Amino acid sequence: MINVDGKAVPLVTARAIPSLKYLQTVPPFAEHHFDEAVDESVDQGPTGGHMWDGRADALHDQARLPLLNPQEMANSSPQEIVAKVRTGPNAACVKSTFGDDVFDQDEKAFKAVLMALEVFQQSPREFYPYDSKYDGWLRRKAQLSQAEVRGLKWFNDPRGGNCASCHPSQIRNDGGFPQFTDFGLIALGVPRNTTLPANQDPAYFDMGLCGPVRTDLRDKADYCGRFKAPSLRNVSLRHSFFHNGVYHDLRKVIDFYVERDSHPEKFYPRGSRFDDLPAQYHANVNTEAPFGTESAGRPGPLSKQRLDDVMAFLATLTDGYRDPGNPQPQAPDPAAMKPLPNGC
Repeated sequence: MINVDGKAVPLVTARAIPSLKYLQTVPPFAEHHFDEAVDESVDQGPTGGHMWDGRADALHDQARLPLLNPQEMANSSPQEIVAKVRTGPNAACVKSTFGDDVFDQDEKAFKAVLMALEVFQQSPREFYPYDSKYDGWLRRKAQLSQAEVRGLKWFNDPRGGNCASCHPSQIRNDGGFPQFTDFGLIALGVPRNTTLPANQDPAYFDMGLCGPVRTDLRDKADYCGRFKAPSLRNVSLRHSFFHNGVYHDLRKVIDFYVERDSHPEKFYPRGSRFDDLPAQYHANVNTEAPFGTESAGRPGPLSKQRLDDVMAFLATLTDGYRDPGNPQPQAPDPAAMKPLPNGC
């Protein structure tokens, strides 16, 4: 909410707010990425970075963007942020961590604020606990139901959902648990969200990697329409999907993947496919399965059972799973609960 003429009004951003979870292994943005833990011989193309367009290379860079974005925290400058922290309840904590002179220079103090946010976002318990039912299954400490197994099979099947091509589900070659994203940037041709104020202008297009928010790659025409493939961890808890938040129902999202090319009229009501991307960039839109011929060859939507199976599997990616046979959470580590100096 923001205040306009003394009244609280809903804040509508041009892009859906991405999750801050499971970002600890995001690589810096690169136009050509080779992942040693998957297959270092394969060029994955544009990959990495934070935000929907990958413009922030590290969490330190990402932390400042919402603070200064007029559509989010709406601070006018780093100096304004520092002034709030200097007189706020966390000032003593900041001094105990970064030194008593941390507030002597605004630039130094702002860097300290960003560092604190960056480090906080790397806290395993809050941001990457790996304690979903699927993680338990990977550890051989939980059992998936038959429906969940069927959903996982369709998720992985290159001729089925082919979801794992962008959202890998297997333990990595380096032993790391899957993030359920390859951190790549891909053009999906999602429908235009007509509820966004920016989209009331028919000439406005958010094209992700090539602008308008990101400007360093605006001359790369083949990048237009590409956005980050988000992690699917905790996807069952989300209320907005895709970069523009056009859908609020996970079943609708699955329908889009399966039927985008076989029944486009369901998703593009004005009769124009890929209506949120200028026509000259339509060739950038991904046509690999389940899109393209894989979608066009299907007689119709997924059966209710198949859809239920996929939804059941995706629900296993939700953090905080407790085995019904042992519903009590693990006892917290006493060392982790030890208070910091000055109540930090």
